[in-house]
Amino acid sequence: MYKSKILGLGKYVPDNIVTNNDLTKYMDTNDQWIRERTGIEQRRWAVPGDGNTTATMGVKAAKIALERARLSPKDIDFIVFATLSPDYYFPGSGVLVQEMLGCDTIGALDIRNQCSGFVYALATADQFIKTGMYKNILVIGSELQSTGLDLSTRGRGVAVLFGDGAGALVLSRSNDDSDILSNHLHSEGKLAKELSVLAPGALNPPNKLVEDWDPEDLSYYPYMNGNFVFKHAVTRFPEAIMEGLNAVNLTPQDIDLLVPHQANLRISQFVQRKLNMRDEQIMNNIQKYGNTTAASIPIAMTEAWEAGRIKRGDLVVTAAFGSGFTWGSNIIRF
Repeated sequence: MYKSKILGLGKYVPDNIVTNNDLTKYMDTNDQWIRERTGIEQRRWAVPGDGNTTATMGVKAAKIALERARLSPKDIDFIVFATLSPDYYFPGSGVLVQEMLGCDTIGALDIRNQCSGFVYALATADQFIKTGMYKNILVIGSELQSTGLDLSTRGRGVAVLFGDGAGALVLSRSNDDSDILSNHLHSEGKLAKELSVLAPGALNPPNKLVEDWDPEDLSYYPYMNGNFVFKHAVTRFPEAIMEGLNAVNLTPQDIDLLVPHQANLRISQFVQRKLNMRDEQIMNNIQKYGNTTAASIPIAMTEAWEAGRIKRGDLVVTAAFGSGFTWGSNIIRF
C-alpha cells in the first residue's frame, strides 16, 4: 500500500467582486442582514463574456497547482473533477479539463456531491494512489453558480450565499511521512429534497418545463430548507471530524488547521466551540468568497498554504456537509 501526498495547490476566482450592497440592486436585502446570518461580505461572480466557465476556472487553478508541484500536464495520470455546475448537462467538465490542459488520453472522473464534492474527490483520488493504480492525480473543485441563482427578493435566502471560483491540488505517490491518513464519507438520501435543484432532470425534462410552463414553478432554482440544513450541518460537521480523528488516535487539539467547507460562518464558529478549538486552528474565508460549494475547501486550503498557515508536517483536517445530504472528512499530514 502506497502513501499519497499533496504536492501542489492552486486557486482561481473571477475578478468581479459583488458586495452585499451590490445585491440590493436585485433584491430587498442589506449588508447587515447578510453578515449577521452568514458572515459573508462579498463574493466573486463571473461576468458573461469574460471567458470563465466551470472548466476554464478549473484549468486556471490546476495550472497553478501543477507549477507548484513542478509537474506538467503530461505527468498527470487521472483527473477527478468535483462540481454541481458543470459546463454541460453532459459530458462532465473533467474531460474538458483534460483537453484544455493537453493531458494524455487519461481518465477523467466527475464527482457530483455538491458541497461535499471535494472531500469525496480527494478520498477517491487517495484510493487510486494508495492501491498503486495511478501516481499523479489532479483533483479539482470548481463552480460557476452565479448564472443559476434567483436574483430576486423571492430567492434571496439562497442567492446571497453563493460565489464562483475554483481550487485544485496535485495528489501524488509519497515516499515520506506526508499522507492522507483517513477519509470518512456519509450520506442520507431521505433528506435529499431539503437542499436541491430538481429540474431539469430525468423526472423533470426540459421539454416538460417548456410545454407546461408555470411561472410559479421554481424547481430549476436552488431550494434550501435553511434552518433544517443548519441544524443537521452543526451535528454532522463535528461528527465527521471526530470520526476521522478517532480513527488515527488524535484529538481536536492535535489539529494544526481545520479547513471546513465554507457554507456559513456561523456553522464554522459553532463547530469551533463544540470542539474547543482556538481561532488560529480554523480557516475561514467565506467573508471574501461566499459559498463556492465544491471549490470552497481547495480555495481555502490554497489561501492558507499561501499565507504560511499550512507547513510541512502539519495536521490538516477538511470537513464538509451539503446536499444529498452528504458529509465527510479527510485527515491529512502535510
